[in-house]
Amino acid sequence: MKNKDQTISPQPSPEEMLFAQTDDTLLLESITGEEVSANLKPMDDINGYKVRPGFYEVNGASALPGGVNFTIASHNATSCELLLFHRKSSQPFASIPFPEHYRIGNVFSMIVFGLKIDEFEYAYRLDGPYDPEKGLIFDKNKYILDPYAKAVTGQSEWGVHLPCERNCQYKSRVVRNNFDWGSCKQPLIPMKDNIIYELHVRGFTRDASSGVSHPGTFSGLMEKIPYLKDLGINAVELMPIFEFDETAGSREVDGRKLLDYWGYNPVCFFAPNTSYTAQIEYNQEGLELKKLIRALNENGIEVILDVVFNHTAEGNEQGPFFSFKGLDNNIYYMLTPDGYYYNFSGCGNTLNCNHPIVRQLILDCLRYWVINYRVDGFRFDLASILGRSEDAAPMSKPPLLESLAYDPILGSVDLIAEAWDAGGLYQVGSFPSWNRWAEWNGKYRDDIRSFLKGDDGCAAAAAQRIMGSPDLYPPEKRGPNASVNFLTCHDGFTLYDLYSYNHKHNEANGWNNTDGADDNRSWNCGQEGPTDKEEILTLRSRMIKNACAVLMCSRGTPMFLAGDEFGNTQFGNNNSYCQDNEISWLDWTLLEENKEIHDFFRYMIAFRRQHGVIRDNTAPCSLGFPPMSLHSQKPWDDNFSWDSKMIGVMFAGVYPSGRDDILYLGINTFWNPLSVELPELPSDKYWIPAMDTARGTSAVITREEVLDKNIYVMGPRSVLLCLVRDRA
Repeated sequence: MKNKDQTISPQPSPEEMLFAQTDDTLLLESITGEEVSANLKPMDDINGYKVRPGFYEVNGASALPGGVNFTIASHNATSCELLLFHRKSSQPFASIPFPEHYRIGNVFSMIVFGLKIDEFEYAYRLDGPYDPEKGLIFDKNKYILDPYAKAVTGQSEWGVHLPCERNCQYKSRVVRNNFDWGSCKQPLIPMKDNIIYELHVRGFTRDASSGVSHPGTFSGLMEKIPYLKDLGINAVELMPIFEFDETAGSREVDGRKLLDYWGYNPVCFFAPNTSYTAQIEYNQEGLELKKLIRALNENGIEVILDVVFNHTAEGNEQGPFFSFKGLDNNIYYMLTPDGYYYNFSGCGNTLNCNHPIVRQLILDCLRYWVINYRVDGFRFDLASILGRSEDAAPMSKPPLLESLAYDPILGSVDLIAEAWDAGGLYQVGSFPSWNRWAEWNGKYRDDIRSFLKGDDGCAAAAAQRIMGSPDLYPPEKRGPNASVNFLTCHDGFTLYDLYSYNHKHNEANGWNNTDGADDNRSWNCGQEGPTDKEEILTLRSRMIKNACAVLMCSRGTPMFLAGDEFGNTQFGNNNSYCQDNEISWLDWTLLEENKEIHDFFRYMIAFRRQHGVIRDNTAPCSLGFPPMSLHSQKPWDDNFSWDSKMIGVMFAGVYPSGRDDILYLGINTFWNPLSVELPELPSDKYWIPAMDTARGTSAVITREEVLDKNIYVMGPRSVLLCLVRDRA
């Protein structure tokens, strides 16, 4: 629990204030071409405050020597009023209307002199036409959150929403932008070389078993960097860290309080979630997150943010009214002809992403996170919405997606699309990319899950997925960077649960188990849920290893869910969006209990990083083998039948040293052993098995075993890795 002695809120001297404001001042000067400090002279007096017209090209609130610049835009508003609040107060201590002559076009801008940024919070009131059928719903009694706010008040303690009146739900703070990044450089790892680890900031360390000093926070995650580095991953994908209100829609089920735990209902796109900090950061919001990102980058780990631009927490007609609804409801949201909200997000509203104003907001936001937080990439939730026109139709060349693809500030960051939405638009393999966007490959998840559990008719499709899905992403057009391969993510079963449950068990969510996906392609290995039967536990362990091995040996970028590497469970819940408890929190005691699985993950991650031929074509090997080839029980036979249960994939190329790098991945999903013949080699080379999940605790083979006649008998439901060696 945060308290006053944990608060970062120093009282800076005038000299420190000037230094803290330097970045904003230089920004304003670069835009205006003028020396800001020399021209800051009041022109008017409004309600006791000295003011003058502000800097119209700088959105949001920016600290200046001697005052603060406030800029906000609305196409349809007839007036705008700045409200100033004491910290945690629900009533403003000052109201400063923007004079009409302070408005240029649709932009209101004003400098207010004499304000110290740590002595106030702010919001706006706007007036304008009220015509709901046209989407105009201005309400001059509502307090409106600045959409460019760098910090949002009232959410600093997780699960606690400060009581206030209905119309002051959120307010903003001005943030000092003086973080010293030093000489830290971003890793700039090519997508094909990334191994992405998806995690929830709170759930990763919230459980006492995590052993960190600041559980459930950015600082807690930073304490786990040595663990991440030892695991071998080189990119973390953080579930939403934009400000959201976890208490919105909170309810009680069976005596347990349920919250908006995942955070996919953004309140403000520019502000970090302050309840993820170990200390309250008054007017320095984002400091702890920046320290985390710098530390991760210094350890060679990229940071990818899961961003939600498809909808906001304002919801539909019954939802709250605190930001875009009070600015330009008919511009920011997709509306039906009679003024209601289209709902392609499944969350009540849909952001009108390809309207020029909204498009600019999103571009400004992403640039801000890259420049000020050094973010390395973005994963876009329900990204197909970003490709819909203002009338909701899919576009062939969406302006927003094209702008992001070619923006110079975003030129080196990863852009990853969840290429579908809740309105039925599914674009895996067809998402507009300009050879710049990667995609969460949902077909990889489905086809590999089905094949690994032994379903008929899946071998041919699974083989395509392992080879980088060339049927979806032609390599000559998309290269090796298009497909993000995954079997698990936050949405669905954990890897342990994938092989422990045939059906979802979401009763704790309070919807009579009607929520969450039904198409899980899972298998409980003989008994639903927990069991003491050794043969079932052994099979489950092998199935987890099989999944890990295939994922790490598939072309494309692998991603897996935090905790999968040590058998974390959600007890069959495949939609834990509301569970801020042991269902969602990682149980770190399992790291020791399932050490065998953890060690296997570490091995396979290292194996992938060692063998570049998995990730991309290299120079041709000396044997003339193609870079990738498909096999069945017989070499070079890729005619998979309906009941085929065996896939062989060979990768061939060279190490950077110039030596041949040839490996064979064999997958047997049959419930009986299969004899497999590997491709023939010249007399000076031979095959050795490097890993065989059928060997249980001895899956990683440490001594050299030469294959007799290139034949290997694979155990039931197992995965094999073989390497080529030179004879002495």
